[in-house]
Amino acid sequence: MINIKEEIAKRIAEQASDLTQEQIEQIIEIPQDQKMGDYAFPCFRLAKVYHKAPPLIAKDIAEKLSGDSMFEKVEQVNAYVNMFLDKQQVAGIALESALDRENFGKSNVGEGKTIVIDFSSPNIAKPFHIGHIRTTVIGNSIYKIFDSLGYNVVRTNHLGDYGTQFGKMICAYRHWGNDEDIERDPIKTLLAYYTKFHVEAEKDPELNEEARKTFYNLEHGGEDEIRIWKWFSDLSLREFNRVYDMMGIEFDAYDGESMYSDMMPGIIQELKDKGLLQESQGANVVDLDEYKLPPALITKSDGTSLYCTRDLATAEYRKEHYDFYKNIYVVASQQSLYFKQLFKVLELMGYEWAKDCVHVPFGMVALEEGTLSTRKGRVVFLEDVLKKAVEKTKEIIMEKNPDADAASIDEVAKEVGIGAVMFNELSNSRIKDYVFKWDQVLNFDGETGPYVQYTHARCASVLRKAGEDAVAKAQTGNVDTSFLTGDAAYTLIKLLYQYPEVVQDAADKYEPSIVTRHIIDIAQAYNKFYHDEHILVDDEAEKLAKVALTIAAKNAIANGLDLLGVKAPDRM
Repeated sequence: MINIKEEIAKRIAEQASDLTQEQIEQIIEIPQDQKMGDYAFPCFRLAKVYHKAPPLIAKDIAEKLSGDSMFEKVEQVNAYVNMFLDKQQVAGIALESALDRENFGKSNVGEGKTIVIDFSSPNIAKPFHIGHIRTTVIGNSIYKIFDSLGYNVVRTNHLGDYGTQFGKMICAYRHWGNDEDIERDPIKTLLAYYTKFHVEAEKDPELNEEARKTFYNLEHGGEDEIRIWKWFSDLSLREFNRVYDMMGIEFDAYDGESMYSDMMPGIIQELKDKGLLQESQGANVVDLDEYKLPPALITKSDGTSLYCTRDLATAEYRKEHYDFYKNIYVVASQQSLYFKQLFKVLELMGYEWAKDCVHVPFGMVALEEGTLSTRKGRVVFLEDVLKKAVEKTKEIIMEKNPDADAASIDEVAKEVGIGAVMFNELSNSRIKDYVFKWDQVLNFDGETGPYVQYTHARCASVLRKAGEDAVAKAQTGNVDTSFLTGDAAYTLIKLLYQYPEVVQDAADKYEPSIVTRHIIDIAQAYNKFYHDEHILVDDEAEKLAKVALTIAAKNAIANGLDLLGVKAPDRM
């Protein structure tokens, strides 16, 4: 696709030779107010070079650009050169790209580069609750965005399947466990045991010591501990996969913390050999005081490993195994300090690739009645949220279409209900904290997933009414773009043109909400175009142009929703 900004920069560079084309491209702005043009070039930086007032420089540049066929008009307003593009040219450029759905918004900039993305990572034998939805949905969307840009992306689920908590869980099972209850409902049963352990441990502190010894045995090859732990792991993964299937999320690797247990002695020895390991109150640490960071804890006083030990081994494995370009961790902002410590230790170990490790933080989820707490059993299961969303969607569809086919209702209810939950998670900046409210998550009005999905279905409906012959002709892009110069059509065209740049921006910032907001804008712009103009008119040339724009809008919405992991139904 022709890069309009680049083309404008070329033309300005011919008039302002003291700035490079790249510098000019960085300075060019898109005005908030459309009355100020499609693009604007501020001339402040040229004042010192030309020893003239910026408005005079802007006037000279505007006059020289005015005759260019790329522009409808060029105006000088104070120190700015405001450029109004030729609408038909822009429409032609946007349609040529957007009509090719398979490639629209995609590129090969990442070709030959591998990105490892670590996301979701629930704890074995604990609930897959609403607090996990952010890492799961954000991580999946970041994967899809980078995949669309040509990167080889490895999706890894670094399961929390190790640590003292398993000593507690095994200990609780030995005291109060029932195999039949666990097999029937693994997660809720194990959660009840885990909750009971903390209640009982307050009465009998000896239980904590028993749990520590149990984990020590697990880490050092205790047969019975390993058997129970493996059973819990297999049951948990079966439960997790049911939820992943509901959301259409897959992984390339389930590399839980336990996978790296054999590598940890080597990591500890490496830290010793490099003079980084120090003893502190019986524990082993890496002192980071010089970098204004707390010490990184490597092993406890009883010799058992900690998160940092396992994560150092994980990072080394990923570099050796995948030779990553970026190693991305989608983990809550509460862990920001920890990741600074982890990356600093990798750097001190002499790994130049430590700079390629990226923490992508996100805000926390709280319940209206307080913070989520697994220990206290105060959780909302993610599967329950998704099921409730589907049920509510089905009620709404049946209310509006009582005669609709039952099978199609079930399918659409699943796509729209689960899509609503996932879209809601990706509609605001990932760093924001929020309170989980059923009414808000399942609200289908306003700037929501169902609204965008409905717009996609509306586009599909228009195309069905237009007929296969008209759609086939419009799909070629050989249409009269003079019919697409009205305000509503042109607003939509500009948003379609910007879409590929938006996808790249979302990748650069690890921020799916940039895509979410843009496809909301596209949906709103299409609905305005739909209401303001007649699409299926008698005039064949006008109809084909407007059908082509409908196809392009449908493609943009479908591809944008796909980057969010949300389905785009043709009927609703």
